[in-house]
Amino acid sequence: MRKLGIIGGMSPESTVLYYQIINREVNRRMGGNTSADLLLHSVNFETIVQMQKQSQWEQAGLLLAQSARQLEQAGAEGLILATNTMHKVADAISAATTVPLLHVVDTTTEAIKCEIKSEVKHEIKDSEDPLSPENKPLIGLLGTRFTMSDGFYAERMQSLGVDLLMPSAEEQDEIHRIIFDELCLNQVTQASQNYYQSVIQSLAQQGAQGIILGCTEISLLIKQENCSLPVFDSTTIHAMAAVDFILGDE
Repeated sequence: MRKLGIIGGMSPESTVLYYQIINREVNRRMGGNTSADLLLHSVNFETIVQMQKQSQWEQAGLLLAQSARQLEQAGAEGLILATNTMHKVADAISAATTVPLLHVVDTTTEAIKCEIKSEVKHEIKDSEDPLSPENKPLIGLLGTRFTMSDGFYAERMQSLGVDLLMPSAEEQDEIHRIIFDELCLNQVTQASQNYYQSVIQSLAQQGAQGIILGCTEISLLIKQENCSLPVFDSTTIHAMAAVDFILGDE
């Protein structure tokens, strides 16, 4: 079993989900009382939030790179960043360490391509590639305003073969507000769920073939059973990739 380092605290609610998913899946696969060999450094989320608001991304990258180095020095053989938004500074983390960082966009893209490929394969000729440029999946993205509008998420995913469809600027503002003012504080309301569902419906009408829950806390609000499109929960996908790494199955 490999030792995994988790850079967490952004928010604490998201880190709890990562910890639970990883340990429960390790136990399911290995049995008995087996749990994952984890190291966790949980940063002060308010510090990160203020850096986000002031566009101090370089400083945020330095802070998380320091967290990553501490985890590596403590024995972590791989790292996972328990947040979508702060993958904006993933390069700074990778540059500061010698162990692999499991990137949320990479793992989520792979899951989308596998799912969409199986769905469209029967609709096209056998001689065609289900994921050729002409058949690229178009997926709606929900996340913080930074994740939806700053480009780092969409550009990386597009380079890997998946196109993204974003909510309108007004919708992005409300999605962002709900994440920080409610979900990060573990407040889940029916009104906010209804709003997210209306945005998803709008994206579906624009041609989205699925929806990425591109912020860990959104999984507290939206589940597959209350979504009209296939849901790609980046938190679960990312955490499952971490389990594969821990158990040497990657």
